[in-house]
Amino acid sequence: MDSKKFAAEWIASWNTHNLDDILKHYAEDVEITTPMIRIATGGDTDSLKGKAAVADYWGKALKKLPDLHFELVDVTTGVHSVALYYKSVMNKMSIEVMFFNEQGKVNRIFAHYS
Repeated sequence: MDSKKFAAEWIASWNTHNLDDILKHYAEDVEITTPMIRIATGGDTDSLKGKAAVADYWGKALKKLPDLHFELVDVTTGVHSVALYYKSVMNKMSIEVMFFNEQGKVNRIFAHYS
């Protein structure tokens, strides 16, 4: 896998605000853990599982943040994984670690913010 190509495509997808384009990177059984879930939903969980649940969360977030724009700073590569360092929402810096399944789709995400 070309981690730099993936990172560029991932950033570009988010910057389009096109949910279908964003979701093409993810497996049906994707699981995401991020403090933004609690902030965005006002709920009591930091994790979501399944593409439908993640799509619902991201769809709401995109509506709440119409000026969302990510700027890639760096990408690192691990075993079946990448970590993207980027400027995120509300001028926060983020490190997002993504793990890939055998089909090359992201199935696990851990997001960290400054």
